[in-house]
Amino acid sequence: MRVPFRHWSAALLLALCAGLAVSAAQAQNRYDRGHASFDRGREHVDTRFHHNHAYLNRGVVVHALPARHYDVVFGGAHYFFAGGVWYAARAGAFIVVAPPFGVFLPILPPFYTTIWVAGVPYYYADDVYYVYRGPVSGYEVVAPPPEAQVADAPPPPGGPPGPPGPGPAPASHELFIYPKNGQSPDQQARDRYECHSWAMSQTGFDPMVANGGVPPDQTAPKRADYDRAMDACLEGRGYTVR
Repeated sequence: MRVPFRHWSAALLLALCAGLAVSAAQAQNRYDRGHASFDRGREHVDTRFHHNHAYLNRGVVVHALPARHYDVVFGGAHYFFAGGVWYAARAGAFIVVAPPFGVFLPILPPFYTTIWVAGVPYYYADDVYYVYRGPVSGYEVVAPPPEAQVADAPPPPGGPPGPPGPGPAPASHELFIYPKNGQSPDQQARDRYECHSWAMSQTGFDPMVANGGVPPDQTAPKRADYDRAMDACLEGRGYTVR
């Protein structure tokens, strides 16, 4: 008996949805096995673009921020960023929120997935999209791109280059890093994040605040110190830095 096309289409759609549900469940089960403290009521595994990392759910309230976090002022409001998660202050505590479009960070989340939109690299983590805006501005939170324009692979040779390293640098010293020991993308992201945090703690230069958080007459030398610390940290972890 011939099955009407509309019935076949509905069956195919159900099969595809079931396949996606199984894929998400498998990713979450893999995370559960490796992270005994995973809380299904408060956390989720983001499987979009095969990202497969766990984050706190939007709306979850915490009473203390992670030790290492960024305080970002945007539109007169404070937002806090740590480990790919965004928070806002709420009645003496902090609530997990979606960041506003247009807010900037000097670095990417510790884990991210690169996608390509019309030849431009976008960086994705926890339903947030980041675009590199240059060595001074860093990474901007942007609106989700149209699904039809998203590609997993970079453009052919001759297309636009990817961004330099994790934090802003002077225009005369853009930071490009190359793994020498076959480090995975996750490891590269973790190393960039940790080296940035270390360089900031060693030099007192914080790219997230005006003048780096130092007197204006010290901005240039402190920026240079920060760049040297980043170079040394990344080279010590097995990268070529240019």
